[in-house]
Amino acid sequence: MKKILVINYSQSGQLNEIIDNFLIPFNDKQIERVNIFPKKVFPFPWSSQEFFDVMPESVLEKKIELEPYHLKSENYELIIIGYQPWYLSPSLPTTALLKDEKFTSLLKGKPVVTITGARNMWLNAQESVKEHIQKAGGELVANIPFIDRNTNLISAVTILYWMLTGEKGKYLNIFPYPGVSEKDIKGASKFGEIVFEAFQNDSYHKLQNKILDLKLINIKTDILFIELRAKRLFKIWARIIINKDSNYKKRAIWIKLFKYYLLVALFIVAPIVLTVYNLLIAPFTFNAINRKKEYFCGIRKNKNAGRLHNKNF
Repeated sequence: MKKILVINYSQSGQLNEIIDNFLIPFNDKQIERVNIFPKKVFPFPWSSQEFFDVMPESVLEKKIELEPYHLKSENYELIIIGYQPWYLSPSLPTTALLKDEKFTSLLKGKPVVTITGARNMWLNAQESVKEHIQKAGGELVANIPFIDRNTNLISAVTILYWMLTGEKGKYLNIFPYPGVSEKDIKGASKFGEIVFEAFQNDSYHKLQNKILDLKLINIKTDILFIELRAKRLFKIWARIIINKDSNYKKRAIWIKLFKYYLLVALFIVAPIVLTVYNLLIAPFTFNAINRKKEYFCGIRKNKNAGRLHNKNF
């Protein structure tokens, strides 16, 4: 019987819910489900200091230690990786998994499906995950992102409320529920049906196209604009803060500065810049925007990804 490895880290539990629903169409007997855990536990809910303190290591994709995990086999016909983006990068436990030889040795020559549970920004994180899979010799055959579909500012408020309180409710009884909607979580089985059919037929050639044909995955232009620029800025902050590691007090000060920078950039600067961009630039770069959206919705790693990110549009 062909075997499927499903492996992920879920801090809040939301990603586990998504994967549970995604796997409904599959044959349970074929699935080996593995949850990974970091040796240094990341709390949920976060404290404000802990939430922002993981930024430098996340952005620079530093490897952390994982708790030992057991795999029943050394060979799987399909590998499904679930992950969350942290600061436009794979979460630290995900990065650790993708740098773990025990796991990456399984990827060589195997089809890989990635499932992303994100606020709304997943493009940069997926580029990194693609690169790790490619380096290990795996073949990415599908990527399915699940996001908060509310506007950027609203989702930023609700996700901070959820992450810092642990309450997945309506903030002030005004804002919508945070995170991926229940409708989208329950609807994950639609994607599962398509992937399971490809698995049964051992045919993944047009899998991503079939997934996109559901018209449930789209990239907003403002999110694309932010992602193509923000990661470079995050890397600058991350390198500065990492250089303060020998002095905890200095690092804490710089983390606090980054926190205020991010809040100002998110709630004040970004809306102004995006308004100007949408009025004066976006209408004249329609084709370039669509090409980038098509690329990020796909599964291929562009050899000129750096050029893709840096080219103005």
